[in-house]
Amino acid sequence: MNAIEVRGLRKEFDGFSLGPVNLTLPSGCIMGLIGENGAGKTTLIKLLMGAMKPSGGSVCVLGERDLRRRPAVKEEIGVVLAEPCFPEEITAAELGIVLAHSYARWDAEAYKAYLERFELPRDKKFKDFSRGMKMKLAIAAALSHRSKLLVLDEPTSGLDPVVRDTMLDLFFEFTREEDHSILISSHIVSDLEKLCDYVAFLHKGTLLLSEEKDRLLERYGLYRCTQAELDALPPGALKGKRVGSYGVEALVDREKMPGGAVLQSPGLEDVIVYMSKGGRP
Repeated sequence: MNAIEVRGLRKEFDGFSLGPVNLTLPSGCIMGLIGENGAGKTTLIKLLMGAMKPSGGSVCVLGERDLRRRPAVKEEIGVVLAEPCFPEEITAAELGIVLAHSYARWDAEAYKAYLERFELPRDKKFKDFSRGMKMKLAIAAALSHRSKLLVLDEPTSGLDPVVRDTMLDLFFEFTREEDHSILISSHIVSDLEKLCDYVAFLHKGTLLLSEEKDRLLERYGLYRCTQAELDALPPGALKGKRVGSYGVEALVDREKMPGGAVLQSPGLEDVIVYMSKGGRP
C-alpha cells in the first residue's frame, strides 16, 4: 500500500491556484517537498490532512480517501507544523499527560525517552522554549503515538547543524519499519538530498516534478557552453539556464542531448534552482 496517493488535486483561491498535483509516496519511503515561500506546500499538506476541502481531484492517505470519515486513521499520522502550537503555559511533562488522553496508542515511555534524547526540560513552560526546543517537542509528540506516517512542515528550521543531523538520523530510524513513511517539507535542500527517496517540487502552485531522487539526479546534467551552443540544443533538452559574463551554464535532459556533449552531475539544489528559472520536465 502507498502511504500517500494524490491524483489531479486542485485548490483555487483568489489570486492563487494549486495544481493539478499528482504524486505517490510508497510505504517505507521519505518524500521531500520543496518550493519557495508561497509555492503551495502548506496548502498541499492541509489538503492531505483533510483540513481543507479541495477544488478537485482526490487524496488517499494510508488507504483512506476521507480522513473525516475514519478519525482513527489520524492516530497513525504524526504532524509537525512549521510553527508548533501548544498552550503557552504547558510544560513538556503536562503535555504528555494531555496527549495520553488524546491518543489511544500513546506511548508514555517513548515520549519520556525522546524528551531525554532531545535534552528537553520536563518542567519548563512552552512559552519559554526556544524555537528549536519547540520544534523538538513537537517531533517528540508526533513520534510517541506509534505513527505510521509523519507529515513534517519545516521540522529542522531553527535548529543548529548538529541537532539537524540528529533529527535526520531519527527520521532514518523511523523509516526502517516497512510501513513507516515521511513527507517532509523543507527549504534546506542539502538535508533533503541526504534524507529523501523521492522529491516533489512545487513552483508557484505548479508541481514541476515528483520523482525518485536518484533517478532525477541521473536524468539531468549541467552543461557549460556558449550562447550559440545553447541555441543549437534539440527541442526539450533545456530545463533552465544561467547566463554570465563567462558563458552559459544550463540544466539539460541527458537523454535529449547530442552525443559528445560534456555534462557534469548536478546536485538536488542545482535541479531545483534551474527549474525554477525556466523549463518544465
